[in-house]
Amino acid sequence: MSLTVLVIDDMADVRLSANFLLSNQGYHVLEADSVLQALEVMKQEKVDLILLDMNYSSDTTSGQEGIDFLAKLTKLDITTPVVAMTGWSSIDLAVKAMQQGASDFIEKPWDNQRLLQVIKQQIQVTDLKKQNRRLRQQQQTDNSEQSESLVWQSKAMSTLMVEIKRIAKTDATILLTGENGTGKSSIAAYIHQLSSRCQQSLVTVNMGAIPESLFESELFGHKKGAFTDAKETRIGRFEMAKEGTLFLDEIANIPLAQQAKLLRVLESSEYEMVGSSITERANVRLVSASNANFESLIQDEKFRADLFYRLNTIEIHIPPLRERTEDIFPLAKHFVEKHTLRYGQTNLTLADDVAEKLKAYDWPGNIRELSHVMERAVLFADDNIISAQAINLKKTSQASMETMPLMTLEQAEQQLLMQALQKTEGLTAEAADLLGISKSAIYRRMEKYDIKN
Repeated sequence: MSLTVLVIDDMADVRLSANFLLSNQGYHVLEADSVLQALEVMKQEKVDLILLDMNYSSDTTSGQEGIDFLAKLTKLDITTPVVAMTGWSSIDLAVKAMQQGASDFIEKPWDNQRLLQVIKQQIQVTDLKKQNRRLRQQQQTDNSEQSESLVWQSKAMSTLMVEIKRIAKTDATILLTGENGTGKSSIAAYIHQLSSRCQQSLVTVNMGAIPESLFESELFGHKKGAFTDAKETRIGRFEMAKEGTLFLDEIANIPLAQQAKLLRVLESSEYEMVGSSITERANVRLVSASNANFESLIQDEKFRADLFYRLNTIEIHIPPLRERTEDIFPLAKHFVEKHTLRYGQTNLTLADDVAEKLKAYDWPGNIRELSHVMERAVLFADDNIISAQAINLKKTSQASMETMPLMTLEQAEQQLLMQALQKTEGLTAEAADLLGISKSAIYRRMEKYDIKN
């Protein structure tokens, strides 16, 4: 995509000369014969650099029109680099232009190679500033919890990792599904590390934490003054993740009214900052995650089907910890090492009898819960060995299951179905979510067991 240079000069032959030189170098050139016309052009087109004549027919010597234009750019918070063009003897004017915000200056008549060098240099400097700005804002705004390291031994995870390594190298859009705490954030980070974009930023957004009124501002950015609290121009997450990976966690929490705006970016790779009419190009690899039942959400018209199909080019389901018990003890040891280091403790090890106790627990909070349990054990450890007795686990349904009378699978299914309907006061969609099945699936089971609602 060619870079755009706006040439502002009231002399047609100067604009023609600049246009001819820059077009031959692959630049897209726009022209304006006055600073007023230039401002109108900039409302419609994205400009990467401005080549500004300081003197115009209304005032051919002072350069005040050029100075006023630079001041206007500063007031509008427009950071496009400006190269001022002055007469060979107007050094004082060039200094004034630099003080007012010009990035560099060049004397007229210019030397072609000197002009091309200045333009190339200023565009490179601007790119570096943008990268630094993205990194600063990412550090300031991404306060999400650090991802847990990936540790696995189970066959289920080994198979999954083979698939992940294969698709990570592509730019395919990925949807990660699974229960809370299963490590979806870690998988997203791993995908980024293995991708061709690994040298660029991984930007994480918790969609459930964004107020609906700030949705566009967070994702697409806003211009200074776009709304009451917009004290300065702020880039959005799509810009922060430019050429890198954008991870949208809790994607199902996007309000229905905002879903079309995200869909548009995924379909066209285009968006506008709030308060700007200039179209920006999105260049990110999108990974999203959710624990929601999308089939039910779509049926209940809470989530757009067309957006869902854009998000799940590849869908990866992360199994819960209770389905990969071989990973529990290795993860536990990893978390002991992590928290021991964090709290400055002496070396701690897990006793052999800990493994059986950990495996017997059903881990409703998955990996996140395991990390918290090990953190607690490290903090209250009396010696260098953490015993099974020292592992404090919350009571779960495991105890009641041991005393539950044996029954057929059909009887158990019927009982669970009736309990879910009772708990949700007969709301089938909510009962389906509770059981982790679709709305149509719960209706089939209600008909099968002749359960009236």
